[in-house]
Amino acid sequence: MSEFQIITFYEFKPLANLPELRSQLRDTMLSNFIKGTIILAGEGFNSTVCGRPENIVQFVAAAEEILETKLDLKSSFYETMPFRRVDVKIKPEIVTLKKRVDLKNGAGTHVNAADWNKVIGQDDVIVLDTRNDYEYKNGSFRNAINPQTRKFSDLPRFVAENLDPKTHKKVAMFCTGGIRCEKFAPYMKQLGFEEVYQLEGGILKYLEITRPEDSLWEGECFVFDDRITVNENLEKGAGPDHSQTDGHGSNEN
Repeated sequence: MSEFQIITFYEFKPLANLPELRSQLRDTMLSNFIKGTIILAGEGFNSTVCGRPENIVQFVAAAEEILETKLDLKSSFYETMPFRRVDVKIKPEIVTLKKRVDLKNGAGTHVNAADWNKVIGQDDVIVLDTRNDYEYKNGSFRNAINPQTRKFSDLPRFVAENLDPKTHKKVAMFCTGGIRCEKFAPYMKQLGFEEVYQLEGGILKYLEITRPEDSLWEGECFVFDDRITVNENLEKGAGPDHSQTDGHGSNEN
């Protein structure tokens, strides 16, 4: 097994006393030799961090106590530490859409990774990549639409200009770890789209459980750390960092 464990987790839940939470989480990262980023907002938390497996266990237990929850983790391994800093940020949103969204509208839209191929294989389903253009360039699902966005908050404009609830009855969407779709699926429902599907756990969960011979994923998946991309086995990929060459910057997960 590789030496370092990388975990991602998020949850939409009301949070208060954000400065206190930031201080507690930062101290927990430092005491367990964890590096990476945690984003806090009144709507919840979003994080990708890394450490040695034994330290990750201790960190997760402490973070669950601080955040009063059970973390839903996605995990991969790498031989070196892919993060350089300990960063706990307070922001207005844990993923920036800049639209008012009632998350309750997302009920019933989740599709688990085992059923995803069946959903996107339907001829009348529009497959929407909710990630940015520099992420799409490293890989995407077969026949997925690239909105060519520079940042997540550009996506509503793409939908307004290119998709119509009266014409596009079924829309299936995906992102890296699931968090962007947790906001965008209910947003699409608010706009009047009848059937909206989101890939639960995102690309990372799909790659984790799907055999390569059954996969409809093509290419590699951009990740927001020094690995740049991961391949179908969730190992460091060989893809270039288009976020730098295109001048976008890796700022949204």
